Amino acid sequence: MKPLRILLVDDHEVVRLGLTTLLEDIPGLQIAGEAGSGAEALRLCRQLDPDLVILDIRLPDQSGLEVCRRITGQHPRTQVIILTSYLNEDFIAEAVLAGAAGYVRKQVGNQELLRAIEAVRRGEALLDPQVTVQMLQRLRRAEKLAEAGAFRALSRREKEVLLLVSQGKSNQEIARTLTLSEKTVRNHITNLLNKLGLNNRVELATYAVKHHLAAHLQAEG
Repeated sequence: MKPLRILLVDDHEVVRLGLTTLLEDIPGLQIAGEAGSGAEALRLCRQLDPDLVILDIRLPDQSGLEVCRRITGQHPRTQVIILTSYLNEDFIAEAVLAGAAGYVRKQVGNQELLRAIEAVRRGEALLDPQVTVQMLQRLRRAEKLAEAGAFRALSRREKEVLLLVSQGKSNQEIARTLTLSEKTVRNHITNLLNKLGLNNRVELATYAVKHHLAAHLQAEG
């Protein structure tokens, strides 16, 4: 089995030294490199393609969460464990959104970090399932609020017209379905383009699908 190649990222050399001392003699683990800043971490990820990055949340040049987001975006195979001194719901949500495989509190000692690394090596999830469910529920609530906001400026009739546009209906078909004149339908479409800052029917249809207009209208009743 190939060793798990690890990149250590912390701006304190003594912390990196401590982690190296802890990990270097463990069978199956290999310290591939060290970085003291976010920029250096991103450069070494491109250069070394590590299996795992152990990343401090606080870096001198940028947020560890932003570094995590860029690593997981550019290197989907690379897992990231975030080291943090604090935990709260907002942080956990941000870590999940940034693509972190998990997080380890610095205060709890080495065993939690070792368990997390072993979980990564076995391909297991690191986030507590209950926490993950809570975060997903929170993100879904936020998504629903965002979707509702996407149509806040529109009247009920404009939303109905927009839904039919997204279904590929012509102005004549929309007029017949909603018992309107074609001129009124054209006026509604012009208003939709202006209110949503869009340029054509294709963009209107894309916007409606992206923001789940059908579900929004159904929820409105």
